[in-house]
Amino acid sequence: MNYSEKLTESIQSVKPSGIRRFFDIVNEMDNVISLSVGEPDFKTPWHVREAGIRSLELGRTWYTPNRGFKELRAEIANFYKRKYNLTYNPDEEVVVTVGGSEAIDIALRCLVSAGDEVLLPQPSFVCYEPLTIMAGATPVVIETKAEDNFRLTAAQIEERITDRTKLLILPFPNNPTGAIMEREDLEQVAEVVKKHDLMVLSDEIYSELTYGGKKHISVAQIDGMLERTVVINGFSKAYAMTGWRLGYALGPREIIAMMTKLHQFCIMSAPTTAQYAAIEALKNGDRDIEHMCSEYDMRRRLVVDRLNEIGLSTFTPEGAFYAFPCIKSTGLSSEEFCTKLLKAKRVALVPGSAFGESGEGYVRLSYSYSLKHLKQALKLIEEFIKEL
Repeated sequence: MNYSEKLTESIQSVKPSGIRRFFDIVNEMDNVISLSVGEPDFKTPWHVREAGIRSLELGRTWYTPNRGFKELRAEIANFYKRKYNLTYNPDEEVVVTVGGSEAIDIALRCLVSAGDEVLLPQPSFVCYEPLTIMAGATPVVIETKAEDNFRLTAAQIEERITDRTKLLILPFPNNPTGAIMEREDLEQVAEVVKKHDLMVLSDEIYSELTYGGKKHISVAQIDGMLERTVVINGFSKAYAMTGWRLGYALGPREIIAMMTKLHQFCIMSAPTTAQYAAIEALKNGDRDIEHMCSEYDMRRRLVVDRLNEIGLSTFTPEGAFYAFPCIKSTGLSSEEFCTKLLKAKRVALVPGSAFGESGEGYVRLSYSYSLKHLKQALKLIEEFIKEL
């Protein structure tokens, strides 16, 4: 049977994740030092795990409301109020999802359709482009550049807008570059967005991981943007809860209602145990975030300094937990560099090309790993560069 005739064109046109491809290769090799996955090396804080365990001990294993537990939605709204002075109604403007990835997926499927264009800054996380395509829309890539600190500019957006443009994705703090957007950047972007009557999908999963005294600013904080923005966030990165698979979206009630309806049919509800743990994380997890962020900051400075010493020019990331060194001086493509490094030194990084064509000439290194792990990997990378 010819299954290509049975499968949709959209899913066949989407390339597999470049991150996961390298992750799969690593899993088949012995003694590999992997810096390839954005996985905190911290355990979920004990008091958070304990809340999840306690819910199981009490037999709380039933379905939750489609939108998520009311107490959890209230804590999410409280979090955005105290952190960003943004007011969301937990009954109508918050939905709890299976990770931030599901929130991105259902937001796109509710906001865009065939014929629409979505402005997508790259390099950026691997899911935005395929999910846009699977929603039937067309991604329009905007290349962010090292000379602009990988920030998106209002002028770049203006250049790519057409009469079919409907949505702008803002993936900041950024994976893989570590770039952030400051208030003045967002104010300029907001003017273009309002001028052309666009919506914004703001992925803020790394919002709590910023460095050098820089605090995350949500685009929803900018005048006139609250009603134009769907904010995506979750618990994976800030609370080291990747395996709990819990995220959320905040936005205008009309949009959240449609996202909830889609979530209702494709998922039903997010994991019950994870929701109990998340309530505890939001209530009592601020000090955990501060501790982990401080550790990441120390690792960030070590990694950036060593990469520059090695001869790989590296932008100093201001958010998330990734470094994005330029490897153009080696004469290798990003795919060649990562493949040769893996074979020669058993160190796994991710090719920059996995994050879009504009990522070519770079590789992504996650510093969410222990100092011992990082130092050993950096020593081997230095050996590899010298041997080239």
